[in-house]
Amino acid sequence: MSFVMVALITANIRGNRGAFRHQPQLKDDYVSNSRGMTLFTCQWRPSNYEPKALIFLCHGYAMECSISMRGTGTRLAHAGFAVHGMDYEGHGKSSGLQGYIASFNDIVVDCSEYFASVCEKVEYKKQRRFLLGESMGGAVVLMLHRKEPTYWDGAILVAPMCKIVEDMKPHPIVISILSKLSNVIPTWRIIPNEDIIDRAIKSEEWREEVRNNHYCYKGKPRLKTGYELFMASLDIENNLDKVTLPFIIVHGGGDAVTDPSVSEALYTLAESKDKTLKLYPGMCHALTSGEPKENIDIVFSDIIRWLNERVSTS
Repeated sequence: MSFVMVALITANIRGNRGAFRHQPQLKDDYVSNSRGMTLFTCQWRPSNYEPKALIFLCHGYAMECSISMRGTGTRLAHAGFAVHGMDYEGHGKSSGLQGYIASFNDIVVDCSEYFASVCEKVEYKKQRRFLLGESMGGAVVLMLHRKEPTYWDGAILVAPMCKIVEDMKPHPIVISILSKLSNVIPTWRIIPNEDIIDRAIKSEEWREEVRNNHYCYKGKPRLKTGYELFMASLDIENNLDKVTLPFIIVHGGGDAVTDPSVSEALYTLAESKDKTLKLYPGMCHALTSGEPKENIDIVFSDIIRWLNERVSTS
């Protein structure tokens, strides 16, 4: 989800004009994880141009990479970066029950193993490595960082899911019941939810695209999925002070899905020496795709400037 103002793009990558003469090359493939599941992968690369660095995408819950994050992949490749993404098990074009998360840790392990396999390729071994996570993908990014604290060179967190707002935390009794039921009827779609698309996306055109994308899960959250998301959020919340890598957070001030105050808490508590927080008044949850183009341009000018500054110092 992404876009950049023409003037700022030109200024940011003036020395790399060749990347604009050619469309980024989109390639896709499939890999197998340690549990025998088939996972879809995709990549965007600058054409006829050595990338500045590697960026790995972590998509949000019920979303996928190749369609719903194509704007992000294309824009970052245009800016000179090699971008790689993977659909989690149960998401997008990967195998598994759609919309089902049996274990949040499995997602983290799958991403870790695939991303590392890309980084080990001969042409990429000297490249710097960045993570980009949207919403739930932000939690995946933070867990990847905690798994290997010095492996990643930085992270872009887009409206990250990293803390449960106090007035939304269930009572401990409710959590206990949810835990027990999730082991008995894990795949049941019985968790009530409102239309998250209307809350997350401002652009009517992008709302329709998501609704028509059959790779995006639009049913009620499954019981085990809800429990795993809740426990992952608690885990992240309890370890915000363990975050040490360079990061930029971009978050819409009008986000009705993940509270901007949660990003402020991460910014305040993280031990990172290099940290940036950008709050955009009135903007929605889907910052990199669901806003009017001029707003998306602003967000991505900040992201690309942040990346370029850290690549140029390497």
